[in-house]
Amino acid sequence: MIRAALFVSGDLTCFSGDFDYLVGADRACLTMLEQGLPLDLAVGDFDSVTAEELAVIQQSAQELVSATAEKDDTDTELALKTIFTRFPQAQVTIFGAFGGRIDHMLANLFLPSDPDLAPFMRQIELRDAANTVCFLPSGQHQIVQDEGMAYISFLTDSDADLTITGAKYELTSKHFFKKKIYTSNEFIGRPITVQCDSGYLLVIQSKDRS
Repeated sequence: MIRAALFVSGDLTCFSGDFDYLVGADRACLTMLEQGLPLDLAVGDFDSVTAEELAVIQQSAQELVSATAEKDDTDTELALKTIFTRFPQAQVTIFGAFGGRIDHMLANLFLPSDPDLAPFMRQIELRDAANTVCFLPSGQHQIVQDEGMAYISFLTDSDADLTITGAKYELTSKHFFKKKIYTSNEFIGRPITVQCDSGYLLVIQSKDRS
């Protein structure tokens, strides 16, 4: 199984981990090179770099996939699709998904809404120093606490009702209220069980920034 790191924008100083394949989307390629990271694959329309900067990326990348700016996919979506075309079983951790423009952040939080990426949702994780986000299809799932994270929140892509058990604050037929996002729940020393009957689920684990 290939473990891929995808750098998309924002602050990449939180990068850590052991990865087999490092990918940059658009200008994040330059950030990777500035930090001395290898660039196995560069993907994007590269509309945010100069011709001189693009030449540096082309010279440094093992492979470059270029697209026109007038495209249906974001650079992040294009990079993910390229990775999964090459490595269908890859586990991809995305760094820099929360920094910068709010519309880009929201697009990254709803990546599985793209039908081409939906089958791979369980293979995608977003991460920075204070947050991890994973995606789960409808059904029942057990969530294990990520090391160092203090809180857990749940967000559905639709109006699906949730059932949450095994957490500090449970959501069941005996105690139910409807919200788009259920925030600031906590683990109590055991896995949390969550049930989502339609669509998909975003699971956000987080901690306060020091």
